[in-house]
Amino acid sequence: MANRFEFNSDGSLRLPEWVAKKNSEDENRLKNHRCIKISREVVSFSAPKRCRLHITLSDAMKDNRFVDTIYNEFKAGASVPSKLTMVSEKEFEIEIGTDFKRCTDCSSLINMYREFMDGCIIEHKGSCTFEGQKKNFCYEDYFS
Repeated sequence: MANRFEFNSDGSLRLPEWVAKKNSEDENRLKNHRCIKISREVVSFSAPKRCRLHITLSDAMKDNRFVDTIYNEFKAGASVPSKLTMVSEKEFEIEIGTDFKRCTDCSSLINMYREFMDGCIIEHKGSCTFEGQKKNFCYEDYFS
């Protein structure tokens, strides 16, 4: 399958069908289901590096207290400096400061929200370059 670029009549790049479908499904989930959307962005690429998590609650979520509760639990055990800001009733920003464990602490915070939501999160990587642990487990690498 060759990569082809298609353009709209106004000259803008047309999204591939699978991307448009995923965006539509995510938008539907945010309107009709209990879920949260987390977008990861790197705010400063040079030292001291900082990142920001944008958290958006779906329309079906009526109580937003869990965002602050989980954040406070995270902050108590994390080594990275962070700050939670409430943008609106449905939107929050968490700034992750510079630290050796910045990326792993950030990932653990996202996993805490994922666990609370029983996996019902929409995660957008944004400008984050962190790959996390490799998922390719090979028995021979560890036990041979």
